[in-house]
Amino acid sequence: MFKSKLMKSAVVAVMATFAIGSSVPSAPAASKTIELLISADTNIQTLWNTVLIPAFEKEYPGYKVNVTFDRNGLRDAQTFAKIVAAKETRRDPGVDLIDGGIAGRLAQAGLLYRPSPSLMPNLKDVSKVLVKQGNGQIPYRASTVLLAYNSKNVTKVPKTLAEVLTWIKANPGKFSYNVPSGGGSGYSFVQTVVDMNLDADERLAMSLAGNKDIQTKWAKGLETLRDLNKYTYGKNGTYPANNAATLNLLSTGEIDMGTVWSDQFASAKAAGTMPANIKVTAIKSPSLTGGPAWLGIPINGSNRTGGRLLANFVLSPAMQNAIMGGALKGIPVVNLAKLDPALAEGVKDVDVTDMRAPYFPANSDDLKSAWSLAVPGK
Repeated sequence: MFKSKLMKSAVVAVMATFAIGSSVPSAPAASKTIELLISADTNIQTLWNTVLIPAFEKEYPGYKVNVTFDRNGLRDAQTFAKIVAAKETRRDPGVDLIDGGIAGRLAQAGLLYRPSPSLMPNLKDVSKVLVKQGNGQIPYRASTVLLAYNSKNVTKVPKTLAEVLTWIKANPGKFSYNVPSGGGSGYSFVQTVVDMNLDADERLAMSLAGNKDIQTKWAKGLETLRDLNKYTYGKNGTYPANNAATLNLLSTGEIDMGTVWSDQFASAKAAGTMPANIKVTAIKSPSLTGGPAWLGIPINGSNRTGGRLLANFVLSPAMQNAIMGGALKGIPVVNLAKLDPALAEGVKDVDVTDMRAPYFPANSDDLKSAWSLAVPGK
Protein backbone atom coordinates (compact mmCIF):
# COMPACT_ATOMS: atom_id res chain seq x y z
CA MET A 1 0.00 0.00 0.00
CA PHE A 2 1.12 3.60 -0.46
CA LYS A 3 2.63 5.09 2.68
CA SER A 4 2.24 8.42 4.39
CA LYS A 5 4.94 9.87 2.16
CA LEU A 6 2.29 10.07 -0.58
CA MET A 7 0.45 12.61 1.49
CA LYS A 8 3.61 14.65 1.83
CA SER A 9 4.36 14.44 -1.86
CA ALA A 10 0.81 15.42 -2.71
CA VAL A 11 1.34 18.94 -1.40
CA VAL A 12 4.95 19.59 -2.40
CA ALA A 13 5.24 22.09 -5.24
CA VAL A 14 8.42 21.56 -7.22
CA MET A 15 9.59 22.53 -10.66
CA ALA A 16 10.16 19.79 -13.21
CA THR A 17 13.79 18.86 -13.74
CA PHE A 18 14.39 17.13 -17.04
CA ALA A 19 16.83 14.25 -16.76
CA ILE A 20 19.30 13.52 -19.52
CA GLY A 21 20.22 10.29 -21.19
CA SER A 22 16.73 8.90 -21.91
CA SER A 23 16.60 5.84 -24.12
CA VAL A 24 14.51 6.41 -27.22
CA PRO A 25 14.41 4.70 -30.61
CA SER A 26 15.28 6.65 -33.72
CA ALA A 27 12.42 8.30 -35.57
CA PRO A 28 11.88 7.87 -39.31
CA ALA A 29 12.69 10.93 -41.40
CA ALA A 30 9.27 11.08 -43.08
CA SER A 31 6.63 13.39 -41.62
CA LYS A 32 3.81 11.53 -39.91
CA THR A 33 0.76 12.32 -37.83
CA ILE A 34 -0.03 10.43 -34.63
CA GLU A 35 -3.70 10.35 -33.69
CA LEU A 36 -3.92 10.55 -29.88
CA LEU A 37 -7.19 9.97 -28.04
CA ILE A 38 -7.32 11.37 -24.49
CA SER A 39 -10.20 9.79 -22.60
CA ALA A 40 -9.61 11.48 -19.24
CA ASP A 41 -10.11 14.71 -17.32
CA THR A 42 -8.98 18.20 -18.34
CA ASN A 43 -5.81 18.10 -16.24
CA ILE A 44 -4.58 15.18 -18.35
CA GLN A 45 -5.51 17.04 -21.52
CA THR A 46 -3.38 19.94 -20.23
CA LEU A 47 -0.48 17.60 -19.47
CA TRP A 48 -0.42 16.34 -23.04
CA ASN A 49 -1.04 19.68 -24.74
CA THR A 50 1.41 21.77 -22.73
CA VAL A 51 4.15 19.33 -21.71
CA LEU A 52 4.31 15.94 -23.39
CA ILE A 53 3.36 16.78 -26.97
CA PRO A 54 5.49 19.96 -27.32
CA ALA A 55 8.52 18.09 -25.96
CA PHE A 56 7.88 15.14 -28.28
CA GLU A 57 7.44 17.27 -31.40
CA LYS A 58 10.64 19.14 -30.54
CA GLU A 59 12.52 15.84 -30.17
CA TYR A 60 10.93 14.40 -33.32
CA PRO A 61 10.21 17.32 -35.69
CA GLY A 62 9.03 14.93 -38.40
CA TYR A 63 6.00 14.01 -36.30
CA LYS A 64 2.80 15.86 -35.45
CA VAL A 65 0.40 14.74 -32.72
CA ASN A 66 -3.29 15.34 -33.38
CA VAL A 67 -5.44 15.20 -30.22
CA THR A 68 -9.04 14.07 -29.81
CA PHE A 69 -10.34 14.80 -26.30
CA ASP A 70 -13.18 12.84 -24.71
CA ARG A 71 -13.66 14.20 -21.20
CA ASN A 72 -13.82 11.38 -18.65
CA GLY A 73 -14.48 8.83 -21.38
CA LEU A 74 -18.10 9.77 -22.01
CA ARG A 75 -17.86 8.35 -25.55
CA ASP A 76 -15.83 5.24 -24.67
CA ALA A 77 -18.58 2.87 -25.80
CA GLN A 78 -18.76 4.48 -29.23
CA THR A 79 -14.97 4.55 -29.55
CA PHE A 80 -14.73 0.87 -28.65
CA ALA A 81 -17.38 -0.02 -31.22
CA LYS A 82 -15.57 2.05 -33.85
CA ILE A 83 -12.26 0.26 -33.25
CA VAL A 84 -13.93 -3.17 -33.30
CA ALA A 85 -15.75 -2.35 -36.54
CA ALA A 86 -12.54 -1.06 -38.12
CA LYS A 87 -10.77 -4.30 -37.21
CA GLU A 88 -13.53 -6.40 -38.78
CA THR A 89 -13.52 -4.35 -41.97
CA ARG A 90 -9.74 -3.97 -42.08
CA ARG A 91 -9.91 -0.21 -41.94
CA ASP A 92 -7.97 2.39 -40.00
CA PRO A 93 -9.77 3.20 -36.70
CA GLY A 94 -8.31 6.70 -36.73
CA VAL A 95 -6.54 6.20 -33.39
CA ASP A 96 -2.85 5.42 -32.90
CA LEU A 97 -2.49 5.89 -29.14
CA ILE A 98 -5.08 6.03 -26.34
CA ASP A 99 -4.79 7.49 -22.85
CA GLY A 100 -7.78 6.30 -20.83
CA GLY A 101 -9.73 3.47 -19.29
CA ILE A 102 -10.98 2.28 -22.66
CA ALA A 103 -7.50 0.81 -23.19
CA GLY A 104 -8.40 -1.87 -20.63
CA ARG A 105 -11.45 -2.94 -22.59
CA LEU A 106 -9.39 -3.14 -25.78
CA ALA A 107 -6.79 -5.23 -23.94
CA GLN A 108 -9.48 -7.67 -22.79
CA ALA A 109 -10.71 -7.96 -26.37
CA GLY A 110 -7.20 -8.62 -27.71
CA LEU A 111 -7.21 -5.38 -29.68
CA LEU A 112 -4.00 -3.84 -28.36
CA TYR A 113 -0.59 -4.04 -29.95
CA ARG A 114 1.83 -5.48 -27.36
CA PRO A 115 5.13 -3.59 -27.40
CA SER A 116 8.32 -5.09 -25.98
CA PRO A 117 11.47 -3.47 -24.53
CA SER A 118 13.24 -4.25 -27.80
CA LEU A 119 10.86 -1.87 -29.57
CA MET A 120 10.19 0.43 -26.59
CA PRO A 121 13.53 0.66 -24.73
CA ASN A 122 12.18 2.73 -21.84
CA LEU A 123 9.75 -0.06 -20.99
CA LYS A 124 12.64 -1.95 -19.39
CA ASP A 125 12.62 0.61 -16.55
CA VAL A 126 8.97 -0.13 -15.70
CA SER A 127 8.10 -2.79 -13.11
CA LYS A 128 7.46 -6.15 -14.76
CA VAL A 129 4.50 -6.51 -12.40
CA LEU A 130 2.86 -3.44 -13.90
CA VAL A 131 3.62 -4.54 -17.44
CA LYS A 132 2.00 -7.92 -16.73
CA GLN A 133 -1.02 -6.27 -15.08
CA GLY A 134 -1.46 -4.12 -18.17
CA ASN A 135 -2.20 -7.08 -20.45
CA GLY A 136 -0.92 -5.09 -23.43
CA GLN A 137 -1.53 -1.67 -21.91
CA ILE A 138 1.42 0.60 -21.14
CA PRO A 139 1.54 2.24 -17.67
CA TYR A 140 2.88 5.79 -17.76
CA ARG A 141 1.88 7.52 -14.49
CA ALA A 142 -0.09 6.75 -11.35
CA SER A 143 -2.42 8.46 -8.89
CA THR A 144 -4.84 7.53 -6.15
CA VAL A 145 -8.03 8.87 -4.65
CA LEU A 146 -7.74 10.38 -1.18
CA LEU A 147 -10.07 11.80 1.45
CA ALA A 148 -9.74 15.58 1.65
CA TYR A 149 -10.86 17.42 4.78
CA ASN A 150 -10.92 20.85 6.38
CA SER A 151 -8.48 20.55 9.27
CA LYS A 152 -10.07 23.54 11.03
CA ASN A 153 -13.44 21.84 11.35
CA VAL A 154 -12.64 18.11 11.26
CA THR A 155 -11.13 17.43 14.65
CA LYS A 156 -11.08 13.63 14.41
CA VAL A 157 -10.08 12.49 10.93
CA PRO A 158 -11.76 9.25 9.79
CA LYS A 159 -9.40 6.34 9.18
CA THR A 160 -11.85 3.80 7.73
CA LEU A 161 -14.79 3.94 5.36
CA ALA A 162 -17.15 3.12 8.22
CA GLU A 163 -15.84 6.14 10.12
CA VAL A 164 -16.32 8.32 7.02
CA LEU A 165 -19.96 7.23 6.76
CA THR A 166 -20.48 7.97 10.46
CA TRP A 167 -18.91 11.43 10.05
CA ILE A 168 -21.14 12.23 7.07
CA LYS A 169 -24.28 11.53 9.07
CA ALA A 170 -23.00 13.52 12.04
CA ASN A 171 -22.21 16.54 9.84
CA PRO A 172 -25.11 16.99 7.38
CA GLY A 173 -24.36 18.96 4.24
CA LYS A 174 -20.60 18.98 4.77
CA PHE A 175 -19.56 16.04 2.58
CA SER A 176 -19.84 15.41 -1.13
CA TYR A 177 -18.51 13.35 -4.00
CA ASN A 178 -18.94 13.98 -7.69
CA VAL A 179 -21.23 12.10 -10.05
CA PRO A 180 -19.40 8.81 -10.86
CA SER A 181 -19.68 9.31 -14.60
CA GLY A 182 -18.17 12.78 -14.22
CA GLY A 183 -14.83 11.77 -12.75
CA GLY A 184 -12.83 9.11 -10.96
CA SER A 185 -12.75 10.65 -7.49
CA GLY A 186 -16.52 10.37 -7.10
CA TYR A 187 -16.57 7.04 -8.84
CA SER A 188 -13.97 5.72 -6.39
CA PHE A 189 -16.17 6.61 -3.42
CA VAL A 190 -19.12 4.80 -4.98
CA GLN A 191 -17.10 1.69 -5.79
CA THR A 192 -15.56 1.67 -2.31
CA VAL A 193 -18.98 1.79 -0.65
CA VAL A 194 -20.36 -1.12 -2.70
CA ASP A 195 -17.09 -3.01 -2.16
CA MET A 196 -17.82 -3.10 1.56
CA ASN A 197 -20.11 -6.02 0.77
CA LEU A 198 -17.65 -7.94 -1.44
CA ASP A 199 -14.84 -10.16 -0.25
CA ALA A 200 -11.23 -9.80 -1.44
CA ASP A 201 -11.58 -12.43 -4.17
CA GLU A 202 -14.73 -10.80 -5.52
CA ARG A 203 -13.09 -7.36 -5.56
CA LEU A 204 -10.15 -8.76 -7.51
CA ALA A 205 -12.43 -10.54 -9.97
CA MET A 206 -14.31 -7.30 -10.61
CA SER A 207 -11.05 -5.57 -11.57
CA LEU A 208 -10.12 -8.24 -14.11
CA ALA A 209 -13.26 -8.88 -16.17
CA GLY A 210 -16.97 -8.15 -16.44
CA ASN A 211 -18.99 -10.12 -13.89
CA LYS A 212 -22.77 -9.77 -13.73
CA ASP A 213 -23.08 -12.32 -10.92
CA ILE A 214 -20.95 -10.31 -8.49
CA GLN A 215 -22.72 -7.13 -9.54
CA THR A 216 -25.87 -8.48 -7.89
CA LYS A 217 -24.14 -7.82 -4.55
CA TRP A 218 -24.13 -4.07 -5.17
CA ALA A 219 -27.69 -3.60 -3.91
CA LYS A 220 -26.80 -3.07 -0.25
CA GLY A 221 -24.06 -0.57 -1.08
CA LEU A 222 -26.33 1.37 -3.43
CA GLU A 223 -28.90 1.52 -0.65
CA THR A 224 -26.25 2.96 1.66
CA LEU A 225 -25.42 5.60 -0.94
CA ARG A 226 -29.09 6.44 -1.47
CA ASP A 227 -29.55 6.84 2.28
CA LEU A 228 -26.72 9.40 2.29
CA ASN A 229 -28.67 11.75 0.04
CA LYS A 230 -30.14 13.66 2.97
CA TYR A 231 -26.70 14.07 4.56
CA THR A 232 -24.51 15.06 1.59
CA TYR A 233 -24.06 18.61 0.27
CA GLY A 234 -27.43 19.97 -0.86
CA LYS A 235 -29.25 17.33 1.22
CA ASN A 236 -31.45 16.45 -1.74
CA GLY A 237 -29.53 13.88 -3.74
CA THR A 238 -27.71 16.26 -6.07
CA TYR A 239 -23.98 15.92 -6.60
CA PRO A 240 -21.09 17.88 -8.16
CA ALA A 241 -20.67 17.30 -11.88
CA ASN A 242 -16.99 16.38 -11.90
CA ASN A 243 -13.69 16.18 -10.02
CA ALA A 244 -13.02 19.91 -10.32
CA ALA A 245 -16.42 20.79 -8.85
CA THR A 246 -15.65 18.81 -5.68
CA LEU A 247 -12.29 20.57 -5.36
CA ASN A 248 -14.08 23.91 -5.71
CA LEU A 249 -16.54 23.06 -2.92
CA LEU A 250 -13.60 22.23 -0.65
CA SER A 251 -11.59 25.33 -1.54
CA THR A 252 -14.53 27.68 -0.94
CA GLY A 253 -15.50 26.08 2.36
CA GLU A 254 -18.89 24.86 1.16
CA ILE A 255 -17.99 21.36 2.33
CA ASP A 256 -15.51 20.07 4.91
CA MET A 257 -14.85 16.66 3.37
CA GLY A 258 -14.82 14.97 -0.02
CA THR A 259 -12.93 12.55 -2.22
CA VAL A 260 -10.22 13.91 -4.54
CA TRP A 261 -7.51 12.68 -6.89
CA SER A 262 -4.04 12.91 -5.36
CA ASP A 263 -2.59 14.61 -8.44
CA GLN A 264 -5.41 17.12 -8.85
CA PHE A 265 -5.25 18.03 -5.16
CA ALA A 266 -1.47 18.50 -5.31
CA SER A 267 -1.83 20.62 -8.45
CA ALA A 268 -4.37 22.85 -6.70
CA LYS A 269 -2.02 23.22 -3.73
CA ALA A 270 0.87 24.15 -6.01
CA ALA A 271 -1.28 26.67 -7.87
CA GLY A 272 -2.41 28.28 -4.61
CA THR A 273 -6.09 27.57 -5.23
CA MET A 274 -6.47 25.15 -2.32
CA PRO A 275 -6.25 26.65 1.21
CA ALA A 276 -3.59 25.37 3.59
CA ASN A 277 -6.23 24.09 6.01
CA ILE A 278 -7.52 21.56 3.46
CA LYS A 279 -5.51 18.36 3.87
CA VAL A 280 -5.69 14.80 2.59
CA THR A 281 -5.47 11.35 4.11
CA ALA A 282 -5.87 7.72 3.10
CA ILE A 283 -8.59 5.48 4.49
CA LYS A 284 -8.87 1.71 4.74
CA SER A 285 -11.37 -1.12 5.11
CA PRO A 286 -11.59 -0.78 2.17
CA SER A 287 -9.23 1.86 0.84
CA LEU A 288 -10.17 4.23 -1.96
CA THR A 289 -8.96 3.15 -5.39
CA GLY A 290 -5.88 4.13 -7.33
CA GLY A 291 -3.14 2.79 -9.55
CA PRO A 292 -1.54 3.30 -12.94
CA ALA A 293 -2.97 5.25 -15.82
CA TRP A 294 -2.62 3.30 -19.04
CA LEU A 295 -1.79 3.94 -22.66
CA GLY A 296 -2.92 1.60 -25.41
CA ILE A 297 -1.91 1.18 -29.04
CA PRO A 298 -4.80 -0.25 -31.11
CA ILE A 299 -3.65 -3.31 -32.99
CA ASN A 300 -5.21 -2.04 -36.20
CA GLY A 301 -3.99 1.56 -36.03
CA SER A 302 -2.31 2.78 -39.21
CA ASN A 303 0.60 4.40 -37.35
CA ARG A 304 1.56 1.91 -34.66
CA THR A 305 5.20 2.93 -35.08
CA GLY A 306 4.33 6.52 -34.18
CA GLY A 307 2.15 5.44 -31.27
CA ARG A 308 4.97 3.28 -29.96
CA LEU A 309 7.48 6.10 -30.35
CA LEU A 310 5.28 8.55 -28.42
CA ALA A 311 4.55 6.04 -25.65
CA ASN A 312 8.25 5.30 -25.29
CA PHE A 313 9.03 9.01 -25.10
CA VAL A 314 6.51 9.49 -22.28
CA LEU A 315 8.39 6.83 -20.28
CA SER A 316 11.71 8.65 -20.67
CA PRO A 317 13.31 10.09 -17.51
CA ALA A 318 12.71 13.62 -18.79
CA MET A 319 8.96 13.12 -19.17
CA GLN A 320 8.59 11.09 -15.97
CA ASN A 321 10.29 13.95 -14.12
CA ALA A 322 7.89 16.37 -15.81
CA ILE A 323 4.88 14.30 -14.79
CA MET A 324 6.13 14.09 -11.21
CA GLY A 325 7.48 17.60 -10.73
CA GLY A 326 5.25 19.68 -12.98
CA ALA A 327 1.73 20.94 -12.46
CA LEU A 328 0.18 17.45 -12.53
CA LYS A 329 2.20 16.11 -9.55
CA GLY A 330 1.70 12.56 -10.81
CA ILE A 331 3.44 9.46 -9.50
CA PRO A 332 6.04 8.02 -11.92
CA VAL A 333 6.05 4.38 -13.00
CA VAL A 334 9.70 3.94 -13.96
CA ASN A 335 12.61 3.01 -11.70
CA LEU A 336 13.15 5.98 -9.37
CA ALA A 337 16.92 5.56 -9.67
CA LYS A 338 16.53 6.92 -13.20
CA LEU A 339 14.83 10.12 -12.03
CA ASP A 340 15.67 13.38 -10.32
CA PRO A 341 16.58 12.41 -6.71
CA ALA A 342 14.94 15.49 -5.20
CA LEU A 343 11.61 14.71 -6.87
CA ALA A 344 11.84 10.96 -6.28
CA GLU A 345 12.36 11.43 -2.55
CA GLY A 346 8.74 12.45 -2.08
CA VAL A 347 7.34 9.24 -3.58
CA LYS A 348 9.99 6.71 -2.63
CA ASP A 349 7.62 4.82 -0.32
CA VAL A 350 4.76 4.67 -2.82
CA ASP A 351 4.18 1.17 -4.22
CA VAL A 352 2.24 1.65 -7.44
CA THR A 353 1.84 -2.12 -7.82
CA ASP A 354 -0.07 -2.36 -4.52
CA MET A 355 -2.82 0.24 -4.96
CA ARG A 356 -6.41 -1.02 -4.89
CA ALA A 357 -7.56 -1.24 -8.49
CA PRO A 358 -10.80 0.19 -9.90
CA TYR A 359 -13.22 -2.16 -11.62
CA PHE A 360 -12.77 -3.53 -15.12
CA PRO A 361 -14.38 -1.03 -17.55
CA ALA A 362 -17.49 -3.13 -18.19
CA ASN A 363 -18.18 -3.31 -14.45
CA SER A 364 -17.41 0.36 -13.83
CA ASP A 365 -19.75 1.39 -16.65
CA ASP A 366 -22.49 -0.77 -15.13
CA LEU A 367 -21.88 0.70 -11.68
CA LYS A 368 -22.16 4.24 -13.01
CA SER A 369 -25.47 3.33 -14.62
CA ALA A 370 -26.72 1.53 -11.50
CA TRP A 371 -25.84 4.55 -9.33
CA SER A 372 -27.62 6.98 -11.68
CA LEU A 373 -30.79 4.90 -11.46
CA ALA A 374 -30.71 4.12 -7.74
CA VAL A 375 -29.19 7.13 -5.97
CA PRO A 376 -29.54 10.75 -7.18
CA GLY A 377 -32.78 12.46 -6.32
CA LYS A 378 -34.17 9.43 -4.50
